[in-house]
Amino acid sequence: MAIPTTTRQYSYPQLGSYNNLVMEEVPVGPLKSNDVLVKTHAVSLQFRDIQVATGVYKGSESFPRNLVPCSDMAGEDVTEWNRGDRISANFMLDKLHEEQTAKIAASALGGGVHGVLTEYRTFPAHSLVRIPDHLSYEEASTLPCAALTAYNALLSGFEPLKAGDTVLVQGTGGVSTFALQFAVASGATVIATSSDDNKLKIATKLGAKHGINYKKTPNWDEEVLKLTNGLGVDRVLEVVGNSTLERSISSVRINGSIDIIGSRGGRDNVPPVDIIVPSIYKGLKIRGIFIGSVAQFKNMNKLLSANPETTRPIIDKVFAFEDAKAAFVYMESQAHVGKIVIKV
Repeated sequence: MAIPTTTRQYSYPQLGSYNNLVMEEVPVGPLKSNDVLVKTHAVSLQFRDIQVATGVYKGSESFPRNLVPCSDMAGEDVTEWNRGDRISANFMLDKLHEEQTAKIAASALGGGVHGVLTEYRTFPAHSLVRIPDHLSYEEASTLPCAALTAYNALLSGFEPLKAGDTVLVQGTGGVSTFALQFAVASGATVIATSSDDNKLKIATKLGAKHGINYKKTPNWDEEVLKLTNGLGVDRVLEVVGNSTLERSISSVRINGSIDIIGSRGGRDNVPPVDIIVPSIYKGLKIRGIFIGSVAQFKNMNKLLSANPETTRPIIDKVFAFEDAKAAFVYMESQAHVGKIVIKV
């Protein structure tokens, strides 16, 4: 296969809306000695991509000009690293292990550096991970952020999840769905929340033991306590933010854990939550999760390969490369369960 000299890619001449996305053909940059040129086969979206598009994501003022969006991909090596290998790039190119620095954070795709919504892209070899053989490119494109965040939260932290634990998972987005699947594969009991009964039915099919519609049950933390005989859950995956954090604290048991993953509920016009007193009283372990490392990615892929059906990625809808804006529209609607993928 001849190495291409040009690539079609999307970029933002100006942030403010995903409607500003433009597709253009640009030269493929020169390969450095440690670079690998990858043909992109699939890109998956995440809520961060909407935040980046609208310019509200932290640090957006320092993003590269004409930013190429998106961070999650799966593709094929077309150079000599291992020609034909099926690979994904880590969300943060330089996060190899647990160490986190400002410089490492600045290597995040689709933010600090140009992203992956392009036909071809070069990556440093150290950032690449081989994807499990049983997954399609579309399925594997969902792994770098959603899956790895869930894995880091539940199975690679200071207290890995164990069989018999009870986990509260908020919603049915990408991270939450993977967390549900990983928890079930680990022998844990899952309580899922959603505003949609149909989504809760899907969560139940994936292995959730209980589902709570938080629109019908606004005091959902009280329902969680009933379901756990007043004890509370062992773990909460907090993906919403201040608007739900107080109820998450109420839902977790004494000496339990809360993994803070996102702020999907926004930060404006939401009063801050006093976590100090309840955290001390309950002896809570609260951990912020910012994706994961290359080492964790490799370990997670072992779990996926060992439990191929239980952990198979849930893809809601696949869009063509030419219809990328429509994928962003669908992402913003939050009508999906699992992941939204753009086929390149």
